[in-house]
Parts: sequence; structure tokens; C-alpha cells
Amino acid sequence: MKTLALGGTDLQVPNVVLGLMRIAEMDDEAIRTLVATGREAGITMVDHADVYGGSLHKCEERFAQAVKLSSSERENTVIQTKCGIVPDGPYFDFSHEHILSSVEGSLKALDTDHIDVLLLHRPDALVEPDEVARAFDELHAAGKVRAFGVSNHTPGQLELLRRSVKQPLVANQLQLSVTHAPIVAQGVAANMQDLDQSISRDSGILDYCRLHDITVQAWSPFQAGFFDGVFLDNPKYPELNAVLDRLAAQYDVPTIAVATAWITRHPANMQVVLGTTNPERVRAAAQGSDLPLTKAEWYELFRAAGYRVP
Repeated sequence: MKTLALGGTDLQVPNVVLGLMRIAEMDDEAIRTLVATGREAGITMVDHADVYGGSLHKCEERFAQAVKLSSSERENTVIQTKCGIVPDGPYFDFSHEHILSSVEGSLKALDTDHIDVLLLHRPDALVEPDEVARAFDELHAAGKVRAFGVSNHTPGQLELLRRSVKQPLVANQLQLSVTHAPIVAQGVAANMQDLDQSISRDSGILDYCRLHDITVQAWSPFQAGFFDGVFLDNPKYPELNAVLDRLAAQYDVPTIAVATAWITRHPANMQVVLGTTNPERVRAAAQGSDLPLTKAEWYELFRAAGYRVP
């Protein structure tokens, strides 16, 4: 398993992360098997959010109840969680009070005395950066949160936060797969009139993150679009799956590993956040951690997914 320094810090993390947003209804043994399978593959980082599971802190609580990390296991596990979404409404809340309250709830649910990485979960249009900074300062000083980041933020939104927040923002969790890749595709087709791909929807967030040592974490890495099914073995993507199948046979890995590698091959040193609850798919996807796709193969997948290479 390939590792990287998260956001340029000294925190070493795997480039494949186990996302646990769907474990609320799983029994303890199934959760333990899922986590153990990931660990055997070198996945020592898990991703949570306070809203995952249908009720606040449900998935965090189920993880702690099922896995019961020993002190040594906790030391070797990077726990990331997110806050800021209020399901009632819904709306977003990055206030000092909400951030602190959410973290206290996560610490209790996870049965731990610290969170390794805390992300702000989607942008809050009413954000007051000084309040975020005050919350981060208190949490960091108390040893309750070691590192901070965001999800789905633009360069401007990050700049606004960074003007007040003292701690480095180490990660930005963004939706990315070979078929949902506007953060990559726009730059390839820049300055091409009348081509939808050339339209900037995120103000160059990928380049911004690379310039500022912010690790991009790719969520929904196998989704065709926004929660509308996976592209793997999807008849809507025959050309892409033909290329995936050929490369999987060539490298002697499952096709999901090639789909993982399309992201991990990128020189931005991105992380892939898995959302599956199937241990075999976790094991298979992890094989793409350091798969050495060539540039020609990477671009072939990109074209087969429907993107234009001028």
C-alpha cells in the first residue's frame, strides 16, 4: 500500500481510505471483517461523518462498538470524521458552537480521546471564518483534533478560511472518478469554445490543492455521476469497461483496481475513499494503490470515459 504525507504534514496515511458511511445496519462481525480486510490490505485510515447512519453519530458509534480498538490499534489507525451538515432542514452550520458540539459527539461515539483529522463537511454559505478558527484553536490546544481540512470547497472558500485559521488545511474531499472528473477534465480542454468540458466549475481546485499542499480525497471513486450507479460493468459505458477489462488482464488485477489506479496514478498524490461494505471489493480496490499505469493508459481510460483530449 502506497502512503503519503497528508497535506504535507508528518502524518503518513495510505492512499486508499476505508469509508464507513454505510455500516449503520451491519452486525458487529460484518463490521469487524470489513475493517480487518482493509487493514490486511494496508488501509489504516477510516473516514466517518457525524451525519452518517440515519441519526447523528450512528456509524461512528457502530464502528466503536464493533471494532473496540486496543490502545495499540488506535495508535495505528487514522480516524477522520466530518461535521457541519445539519440534517434537519437540511442546512450547514460552521459555527463555533456547532463544531465543538459535533466533535464532542464524535469523540464519545468513537470512544476515543482524539480525532486525527476533522473535515468541514461541504461549504457553509454563512460561514464566519473567525468562528471556525476559534473552534479549531480550542480543539487543537485541547488535543481533541490533530489536523483539519474540508470537503467540496473551492479555492476561494479555502482562501477565506485560511485567512483566519492558523492550522494548515490538510485535505479537501472532492467527488472524483474516471467518469466524474471535471476537476481534472476542465484543464485538459481549457480554452476550447463551445465544449462543455472546458467550462470551469470549481475555479481550478485541483491545481490549487497541489500548490498549497492540500491532499485531495476522492469520494465516490466508482460512481458514474452523482450517486447514479457505478460505471463498472455498466452497459452504459461499454468502451470504458472494455479498456478496464483489458488493463485488468494485462496487470493481473481486478477491474476495480484499475479504476482505483486511475486516481492514485495522478501526480497530485490523491487518496481514494472507498464506500463499499463488501470486503472482497475492498481487497480488490486496494490493489490499485500503486498500480503503475502508463500515461498512455491513463489517457486511454480518460477518453473511454467520454472526455475530450484535444
